[in-house]
Amino acid sequence: MVSRRAARGGRARYGIGVAAAELDVLEANAAFYRAFAARDLDAMARLWAEAHPVACAHPGWDVLDGRAEVLASWRAILGSDAAPDVACSLAQAHVLGEVAFVTCHEVLVSARLVATNLFVREGGRWRLVHHQASPIAPGQERDLAPSGPAN
Repeated sequence: MVSRRAARGGRARYGIGVAAAELDVLEANAAFYRAFAARDLDAMARLWAEAHPVACAHPGWDVLDGRAEVLASWRAILGSDAAPDVACSLAQAHVLGEVAFVTCHEVLVSARLVATNLFVREGGRWRLVHHQASPIAPGQERDLAPSGPAN
């Protein structure tokens, strides 16, 4: 879970026992949600991979393929007055060598979404190659004790 401070631009705090690679991935994930919350397109663009293919599936949208199309979608979302206020919770990182994914909840004022963010190591940094968020059906929210980033 990312603290409110991290969602607004501060560094997230993490629990003891999180492996270094997981910590790095969780921090990259937190940076994604900080850019989203701040509506910072430049920061968002820096997070997405340049040397690897990228894709994104926003809630209710079909899959967007390619960096230009994905960043165009973020430009439209972040530039809109209707852009949602979002925070990340229940983030869990899974590192598979040079690839990692994070599952988490996106907390909005009126809803909670489930999201998966896929990262690759590119130029020594974890960069996004895929983001997908979907609504959670009533009664289907997982019962998970918070781990990883602390409140």
